[in-house]
Amino acid sequence: MAKPPKRRDPLRILADDPQGRSLGLDLPPGGVVRRSGRRRWGKEPEPLVWVSDEAVGVGALAAHRGSHLAAAGLQAVLLQDRPGLERWWQEREFAPERMSDPDDHHVEPVLRAFWSRVVPDPAEGAEGEEIIAPFGRDWPGLAMTAPSAGPDGPDGPDVPEDPEVAACALADELIERGCLPAPRLALVPSRRAADVPTALGWGGPTNYEADTALISVVLRSWEDRFGARLVALGFDELHLSVAAPPPTTALALPVAAEHFALSPDNIWQGSGSIRAYTDEAVIGSGHWSFWWD
Repeated sequence: MAKPPKRRDPLRILADDPQGRSLGLDLPPGGVVRRSGRRRWGKEPEPLVWVSDEAVGVGALAAHRGSHLAAAGLQAVLLQDRPGLERWWQEREFAPERMSDPDDHHVEPVLRAFWSRVVPDPAEGAEGEEIIAPFGRDWPGLAMTAPSAGPDGPDGPDVPEDPEVAACALADELIERGCLPAPRLALVPSRRAADVPTALGWGGPTNYEADTALISVVLRSWEDRFGARLVALGFDELHLSVAAPPPTTALALPVAAEHFALSPDNIWQGSGSIRAYTDEAVIGSGHWSFWWD
């Protein structure tokens, strides 16, 4: 029995066909960014990501985040530069080979270990306790999701927003508000959006965690529990859409604890405490953003 033909790497196809017509795509002008390294045996380094030549606008993510892209084994996200680090995806070295496999990790031990890094030292006393209140130094456990109201609930059926629709809507909102003033469209070979940082070997959280697979493990869990989707990456920041955010303080506080464990600068250099952060950035919020100093 003849073996099925081996599937070609979609980025190799895009290296020869930058607009993706042979993959059923119609991409704007762009091209592949290759892995760092020298040519070997006359061959260029392997392609790592396809990036548009120019900034894209409202509707771009929705136009290219469909079934054809998924069938090609690609995920579409936005890349945002920042002053002094324009086109960081070309100037910085990605290192996917240094990352572990997200499949080798489980979210609870990962977040527990992160939590142990960031809880204040007992010597900080009441001030440190206030940062993590109402929690103590022990890991509080994974946050629960909101129960569905069901068809007989007080407000009728509780139908979460489609996560992909939410992702495209947030992308448009961030562009319109100027939060993503000049994003590039990027296509990354990955089975799911949560794994994009690992597939790229993205170094945004390096000063906190060098193995981006651990970040992807948390993002996977948020995809499953809250309908979160990766929308955009900056040099050291990450934007998620959230289709089913926690609607109450009781449900949102443990989510805020997870955020603190993953990205403590959101609180250390932002809201100041888990309680304040819960009110400002978690309850009912369809946009979760993270950054690492």
